[in-house]
Amino acid sequence: MSRISKLFPILALALVSTALSAQTIVEEIIARVNDGIITRSDLQRSRDQLQQEIKQGRNPGNEDFATREKNVLRDLIDQKLLVQRAKDEGITVENDLIKRLDEIRKQNNLESMEDLEKAAKEQGVSFEDFKDNMRNSMLTQRIIGQEVGRRIQITPAEVAKFYADHKAEFKSPESVHLAEILVSTEAKPNAAKPDEAAAEAKAKSLLDEIKGGAKFEEVAKKSSDDASAAQGGDLGVFRKGELSPELETVVYALQPGQTTDVIRTKQGFIILKVIEHKPEGQMTEKEAENDIQERLYYEKLQPAVREYLTQLREEAYIDIKPGYVDTGASPKQSKPIVTASSATPGPEGTDKPKRKKKLGVF
Repeated sequence: MSRISKLFPILALALVSTALSAQTIVEEIIARVNDGIITRSDLQRSRDQLQQEIKQGRNPGNEDFATREKNVLRDLIDQKLLVQRAKDEGITVENDLIKRLDEIRKQNNLESMEDLEKAAKEQGVSFEDFKDNMRNSMLTQRIIGQEVGRRIQITPAEVAKFYADHKAEFKSPESVHLAEILVSTEAKPNAAKPDEAAAEAKAKSLLDEIKGGAKFEEVAKKSSDDASAAQGGDLGVFRKGELSPELETVVYALQPGQTTDVIRTKQGFIILKVIEHKPEGQMTEKEAENDIQERLYYEKLQPAVREYLTQLREEAYIDIKPGYVDTGASPKQSKPIVTASSATPGPEGTDKPKRKKKLGVF
């Protein structure tokens, strides 16, 4: 996940598609944001999504529903303003959107994009709405990164001070760097399921090759069925507790350069090699630098984004229906008078003001 995508819960929730409520909600406009509108059903869907998020434990800050619900309209206005600004700046995310949809398709083992659309419809989800929500989320991330994130500076002095003040938090846990050779027992498309005995025999013969002097990395590249084969079987670093107890017991008992015997797993038969075994210890400032920069970045980003959104509000036409409150409103906001010559027919027979590109006003 990118840095920006963690910012606003409601913006992140735009990626979550839910079936429309069985209860019919009158399409009542409760806010105009430049040339965009927010309806009462938009607000209700966001409230429903927020409630579902809290029930599922996805609740940054552990705020209760009542506290976060007050900001739902604010967050919807935030997104409208950010998407509008991104489009004004000529930002497009269509290629990224296609890639992300294809990732979702693969994750769900679907053959085509048509199958993904069909699966969405079977769950009562509008595929076009799902794509629009994902596109808008990507646009908001891109414009925040371009207009706010790139301006944030973190100095070496700030990193050093943070490390000194939080040194106890930067303990490096015991970890192992592993490589793997897999002989799969899973069936491939249009192929018969591999014979278990033959797969085990192959794995044992590969282990014999390694014990006989063959390089683990070369054997992995040539014979492993895992996606890591191209990297010589390199799986990366695993901290204590990240592996299954059975595997952890075996690999943490090995020294760097040693390999396990053949181990049976759900995917097939594997051989693991310990590349490096690091004991628990205190991280140096250099080792903790990336983590510190990330934390300092978010500390600065939150208020910077809110300041940017306040600026967008002051440049925009925002009209809120009486009885609804934008908790992000700026006291400097103004609502210009709209004349007949500067308006075009809007939804439900109303007049929808025209927005001047980039200026955010009608």
